Amino acid sequence: MDDDIRTSAEAAEDAAIPRRHDTHSDPNAPTDGPRALTAKPVKAKSPAEWAYERLILYIQNFEKMLDAEHEVAIGFTGSDAGVMRIEGMGFFDPDIVTFYGTGTDGARAQLVQHVSQLNVMLRALPKPQGAKEPQRIGFRLAADLERETGEDTAE
Repeated sequence: MDDDIRTSAEAAEDAAIPRRHDTHSDPNAPTDGPRALTAKPVKAKSPAEWAYERLILYIQNFEKMLDAEHEVAIGFTGSDAGVMRIEGMGFFDPDIVTFYGTGTDGARAQLVQHVSQLNVMLRALPKPQGAKEPQRIGFRLAADLERETGEDTAE
């Protein structure tokens, strides 16, 4: 029997933080996947803001698995548009998420996506030639969100 006594504030907090669950075939795969970035209740977030926050978390988690020679990119699913290195991301309330970056051919690219159509495949691309360090956009996105909300999003 569990003797853990919980306060009503803890129960309310648990109700505001969405559940997530991942299982991997590799028993050594990271299991510390995305968690909520801000304490703002889920119901108070627009679909675009909610998708944006979760995407940041998935990007951060994906970047943890990359070596020093690779950066995160988006593989466009359901089209032949290719892959885009993620150099920025944003949202436009209530329902648009935007990715900014560069295609593998070096051309500037931007994806504007309605949250109901959101279907993103994270990919690893070699860092650009001449780059000393890979860019880790997930950290910058989370830091920007922290500045905006005044909350600590560090992992």
